[in-house]
Amino acid sequence: MSATIDHILSKAVDGVRLTREDGEQLMACRDLHKLGRAAHAVTMRLHPEPYRTYNIDRNINYTNVCAAVCDFCAFYRKSGDTDAYVLPREELYQKIEETIALGGDQVLMQGGMHPSLKLEWYEELLRDLRAKFPTVNLHAFSPPEIWHFHKLNKLPLETVLRRLKDAGLGSLPGGGGEILVDRVRKQLTKNKALADEWIEVCRVWHKLGGKGSATMMFGHIETDAERIEHLDRIRSLQDETGGFTAFICWTMQPGHKMAEFPEHGAFEYLRTQAVARLYLDNVPNIQSSWVTQGAKIGQVALFFGANDMGSLMIEENVVASAGTVHYLTLEQIRRSISEAGWEPRQRDVFYRLIDDRPASQVAGPRRGPEPLPLTA
Repeated sequence: MSATIDHILSKAVDGVRLTREDGEQLMACRDLHKLGRAAHAVTMRLHPEPYRTYNIDRNINYTNVCAAVCDFCAFYRKSGDTDAYVLPREELYQKIEETIALGGDQVLMQGGMHPSLKLEWYEELLRDLRAKFPTVNLHAFSPPEIWHFHKLNKLPLETVLRRLKDAGLGSLPGGGGEILVDRVRKQLTKNKALADEWIEVCRVWHKLGGKGSATMMFGHIETDAERIEHLDRIRSLQDETGGFTAFICWTMQPGHKMAEFPEHGAFEYLRTQAVARLYLDNVPNIQSSWVTQGAKIGQVALFFGANDMGSLMIEENVVASAGTVHYLTLEQIRRSISEAGWEPRQRDVFYRLIDDRPASQVAGPRRGPEPLPLTA
């Protein structure tokens, strides 16, 4: 078994595409150090630059009203609940102004699948924010939300996405992916996009010229093989469209909603992220998930396939509702990168550097420790 794993890892490091069977064998491997060395070697091949990146944005949950029921979600409310809300426009303005003041260039807007807000409401929202904050990218509406807009308004998916794009939608977050296997989705959620529907939203958005991220929330009822099926679906769509800028994975936070499930810790998170880096040979960037794992593991993730520390995350509500969320200051994020041996650089959602120094002026070939031999 060890010789087989070494062969698979060597293939990945050399840039040879892994098969589904290869991926499943890696998911069965418990040698965390071996997986990490290989994932880091792939990252160094894809990202030999002397820096690692982060961005500054804010996660604005514009509503918590949702027609779906997800077993793992402690955030959503029904329309008649006393604490159900839709944020007033002035509060949105204030949140975006605070983000800009902290150096942010983007807001991530996601909400529930509201049963009565029509497409025109979202178009008006985007136009209003685009007019008031023309330099801020609107990274908004997860694929399940978009699918909900399509069904609620009885409009073709392309029409919905084109209208939102024309109104100011800048990029598409990969939320609501969980595990892209219908067995899992049907057991955990109701009234929410299934795997093909999530993929189709991303496909149409990419074909309209849009970019976005892909995600995976794992550590509940899925099998290791289903994690690979999820990664394979992302890789296949990326072959077709090239529209994914990054992949982000995190462990489910059981909290009080799924307390019967054991909480997966750093080992499982790092192992799965490393396999994702090895398998997703066509997705350029992997983000560390320090929001769920904490600063130290978020930093270690830079040696397990990640080349990006993700967002400052000025505000986070959904994970926090489950009882687990970590907070870092901008200085702590930058220090996490520099302590690991790289120059911290701010980027936008499209992974363009936006801080005040061109890459050519970054001092020194600070690239982090060189990867060890896979069989060390």
